[in-house]
Amino acid sequence: MDRYEKSLLTLELPAVLEKLAAQASSEGAKEQCRALKPSDSPFEVRRRLGETSAAKAMMVLRGSPSFSGARDVRGSLARADMSGVLNTRELLDIASLLRCARQAKAYAEGDESGRGEIAFLFRALTANKYLEEKITTSIIGEDEIADGASHELADIRRKLRVAASKVREALQKIISSPSYAKALQEAIITTRSDRYVVPVKAEHKADIPGLVHDVSSSGATVFIEPMAAVKANNEIRELKIKERREIERILAELSAECASFREDIDRDYVTLVALDVIFAKAKLSYDMDGDAPEISERELNLKRARHPLLPKGTAVPIDVRLGAEFDTLVITGPNTGGKTVSIKTMGLLSVMALCGLHIPAADGSCVPVFKKVLADIGDEQSIEQSLSTFSAHMTNIVGVLEECGEDTLLLFDELGAGTDPTEGAALAIAVIERARQQGAIIAATTHYAELKVYATTQKGVQNASCEFDVETLRPTYRLLIGIPGKSNAFAISRRLGLPEDIIADAKSRVNAESASMEEVLEKLEQQRQLLEKDKLEIARKLREAEENAKQSAKLKAELSVRFEKADLKAKREAQQILDDARRQAEAVFEELDRIRKMEGKNKDHREVNEARAALRRSMNEADDALADKFAGNEPEAVSARAVQPGDLVQIKSMGIKATVLSVSADRTLQLQAGVMKVSAREDEVLLLEQEKVQVKTAAPKPTTTLRTGGISSEVDLRGMMSDEAVLVMERYLDSAVMAKLKQVTIIHGKGTGALRQAVQSALKHNKLVKSFRHGNFGEGEMGVTIVELR
Repeated sequence: MDRYEKSLLTLELPAVLEKLAAQASSEGAKEQCRALKPSDSPFEVRRRLGETSAAKAMMVLRGSPSFSGARDVRGSLARADMSGVLNTRELLDIASLLRCARQAKAYAEGDESGRGEIAFLFRALTANKYLEEKITTSIIGEDEIADGASHELADIRRKLRVAASKVREALQKIISSPSYAKALQEAIITTRSDRYVVPVKAEHKADIPGLVHDVSSSGATVFIEPMAAVKANNEIRELKIKERREIERILAELSAECASFREDIDRDYVTLVALDVIFAKAKLSYDMDGDAPEISERELNLKRARHPLLPKGTAVPIDVRLGAEFDTLVITGPNTGGKTVSIKTMGLLSVMALCGLHIPAADGSCVPVFKKVLADIGDEQSIEQSLSTFSAHMTNIVGVLEECGEDTLLLFDELGAGTDPTEGAALAIAVIERARQQGAIIAATTHYAELKVYATTQKGVQNASCEFDVETLRPTYRLLIGIPGKSNAFAISRRLGLPEDIIADAKSRVNAESASMEEVLEKLEQQRQLLEKDKLEIARKLREAEENAKQSAKLKAELSVRFEKADLKAKREAQQILDDARRQAEAVFEELDRIRKMEGKNKDHREVNEARAALRRSMNEADDALADKFAGNEPEAVSARAVQPGDLVQIKSMGIKATVLSVSADRTLQLQAGVMKVSAREDEVLLLEQEKVQVKTAAPKPTTTLRTGGISSEVDLRGMMSDEAVLVMERYLDSAVMAKLKQVTIIHGKGTGALRQAVQSALKHNKLVKSFRHGNFGEGEMGVTIVELR
């Protein structure tokens, strides 16, 4: 194992890759996930990250495709290509691979968004539905060939059924005959060596002439093939031999078919495994709330970065930058304060990005393409090799300095520790300077005050510290760049109850330079805390202002909608009244015409026409009058009593509700309407006495949560009660339809069949379901239900 691989192990990259392998479906993809290595090519790293982002975008729209059918059949195909005959299991594996390729190709068809980097992989898949269906229709199960596999096989099996029926009829006559009742051990028909026989008592075996095929272990029963059944049994034996030969011919034919498509099937397997790995990366990104970092030239900038192996709920995110204004970061602080986790996070997230994995960091983070990430972390003392802690660290550092160069990230934990502090600090500074001369980027943790001074005075080197809360005696795990860490030894000792005289004696023994340094650090820390407090207060007020602005905008929008609705309602009511009036007038006119025709009078109808014109003019005047009425001439509602503070009122001109804050001597009201305060006269509002109670007791409106993220193409209901399973399934089907899935798999298991019946009964009445069926062999058979959605 070289030093780079050893460093990857120290940074726990294999543990992350094991989590990645758990997200993959096929065994081939799991192996590739575990063998994933960081790339030192910027083009390759960008391609890998682009593939992961494309798969994640597709999962948002369509859920995640299934690659469980991608089985490695390359060995079987190679044997078939050499005229070998594959067994049913191998052929079914090939059919499963072809079905997986077809479904993956169908998954990517249609919407092209979000899959630019992986589109070529989907296009490379070959949907050989002909061969897939030929195998699945010929082979029902691992031990059964379908009758329809060939006409010859169907004919043989038909003859077998006829011959078996003849034998059973002959034997049925024997076991039903009263003359043989005493000789038979049981009145049943059974088989021995694939021949139909009857069980006969040993002492009566001479009563039934025939061939003895077996004797029971006790010797009391002899299994005899009566002479009447010998010919039919011989015929069955011959047909069985023909059936076996025909099955062998069918398997050979299917094997030859598979061999003819060997290159396409091999390519499909390689492509499906590659897609499985890419979608496993996307699933892991969802699992750890990851995002794709930008690829920079040299700067490492991680925002709100978390260690991926720590629980999301408890891990404290850190902000760290390195490689732009400064190339070396010296991190100080108390033990268990988070220094080692900080440099491990920097190294692990860097190599994860080089593997094409999204990292658990905020948007805007960037990572350079390091050729190597070398780490000296942990105590590696060896009794066998006579190495102390210092010797073990120094051995590693010697090797690191030999291998480092430009585009190398070096991580040192407790650099120079394990020896005399003065010499150790001097060695640490010298090691850092040599690594900087070779072009490396460095992050080192230490307790030495000399390195704090070095980082403060040396150009290109920056201090950082892990924050510690002296009041609670606990680290906060926050990384503060630009501020050296304070030892806090005296403060911690005082909090733990060490007498003041001992602390004072200890302070007097510290040299003046060190004491001055500690005082400066303490003042810097106090100033930082004040600035941090001011920053938090400003952020809080900014959030409040933004929230008030949102509320005001929302209220304005609500008022606008209410005004529009009121105007539309008034216009609709007016139009309805006019339409009713016109219909009534037309009815009157029709009635007048009918009467005139019945009377048959030949008088001048000018007066009638004038009357009609007058009526229409009056209708137009009524139209204008209604318009004036709906413009605000309705009689106003009046409050039932005088308004008091605390009452709920409605502002007549605006149509909105408000709470009365105060009432002045001249009856001017101060009102609270949402986030706004307004003034109004008492005659401009209407008291809402009944609604006052309703507002206080109104139930909160239900909220609806938007479904996002990737939806799986299968749901597992095993272990649930029927009612619970149906509820979970229906919710899953809603999500699947929203994700535009066309076919999903409901896993209910075999068991007693109660859960399957409940699921399929619910599917019959679900409007989202187009059709459903039991799973075929390789899909789960009776243990799953395949559902096609509308």
